[in-house]
Amino acid sequence: MKKKMLYIDGSSGISGDMFVGAMLDLGADRSVVSRVLQGLPDQEHFTVRYGRMQKSAVDCFDFDVVMDGAYDNHDHDMAYLYGTENPYAYEDHGENHGENHGENHHHDDPHVHGGHHVHRTMGEIREILDGLDMTPGARQTADRIFAVLAEAESKVHAVPPDEVHFHEVGAIDSIADIVAAAVCLDNLGVTETVVSPLTEGTGRVRTQHGMLPVPVPAVTQIAADAGLEIHIEQVPGEYVTPTGAAIAAAVRTRDRLPAHFRILRTGYGAGKRQQALPGFLRLMLIEADTEETSGQTDTAGAPAAYSDRVLKIETNVDDCTGEMLGFLMKRLLLAGARDVYYTPVYMKKNRPAWQISVLCAPEDREKMAALIFSETTTIGVRYVLMDRTCLPRRKEQVDTAYGPVEVKITMKNGQPCCAPEYESARKAAEKYGVPLQDVFEAVGRAASDMR
Repeated sequence: MKKKMLYIDGSSGISGDMFVGAMLDLGADRSVVSRVLQGLPDQEHFTVRYGRMQKSAVDCFDFDVVMDGAYDNHDHDMAYLYGTENPYAYEDHGENHGENHGENHHHDDPHVHGGHHVHRTMGEIREILDGLDMTPGARQTADRIFAVLAEAESKVHAVPPDEVHFHEVGAIDSIADIVAAAVCLDNLGVTETVVSPLTEGTGRVRTQHGMLPVPVPAVTQIAADAGLEIHIEQVPGEYVTPTGAAIAAAVRTRDRLPAHFRILRTGYGAGKRQQALPGFLRLMLIEADTEETSGQTDTAGAPAAYSDRVLKIETNVDDCTGEMLGFLMKRLLLAGARDVYYTPVYMKKNRPAWQISVLCAPEDREKMAALIFSETTTIGVRYVLMDRTCLPRRKEQVDTAYGPVEVKITMKNGQPCCAPEYESARKAAEKYGVPLQDVFEAVGRAASDMR
């Protein structure tokens, strides 16, 4: 079966507006984005502009949230951001207007550059998200991106996530970038995202807390929490913004491309700064076989294990019948859960109970939680995003005395390891009226001939 994936090429960094521009260039519906953004507050203080721009001789989509003078954070002001550290600081190439980040960037003094500052908590941002005309999937993605930022900021500033006061990330242009990114992802139906190493520069950049080293603390914290790979290029400037890093961390499900894939479309999103590296973000919408491996090889040249991410959802119940739990498992697996299992536990008052555990794709969280709520007595679920390492695998058919049987082949130490698919083996056993074990043994003999 083929699966659609998004590939984020972070070789020139990533920021919020670059990501949205590239998604729109891929084909996300601009009218849907505009409709959702019309529900944001402070409509009188900003304008959303769509256009095209040449960056490093590449035609890019330009998504630009333009704030009025009182609200403008002057993120395009290279001299203010870098002073004389950046050789491009005082050059105006007509390309460096209006992009915003999440790391509390820029002036806290309203008299400097006329900046108007809005400090919002996570709760206030969620109220804004709840009032927007967006799908549940898009709202969930936007909330997840903000949650990544809140978690990082809470660790950097040693305050609980709910008490984090976002500065520029709470400003309406940053909120617009994140909301638009979530709407585009939902609109294109992206189910998996591969994130390449993100290239960052060197030096210092001015933030609300003064001049800070690049990458700024929020970016390093997001990268550490999410396991994002960072590549430092020895060029001055900030290329990975906290908003861009948060988007990559929130949507990433894999960090390696499949061995084989077909490129459906390529999109380029324009940045607003003129710096040494190309000023655009490239995204590719690709299609790959769901059983394919990452394409990495070990030292012997054989396909290597690869990493991706799964979501683990759990809840404890002490008042569900076995029939209810059995029916729930069937529904979860039919809905796409990768695994479902029950663990006996003891709860309050020494009551014997069951812990329900579900492994699924991160984007299936709401669907799986809805099934758990509808089919059990629980009133709450918990979840955690987990990294995993997988052996490469593929499906084939082997010829046996009981006809062709589907098998799953994995590679261990450079040697194929073959296991029969139960349903295929069951059908063969029933067709020929033999024990299932006989079919398994026949598969084993056929597999040994493959080595």
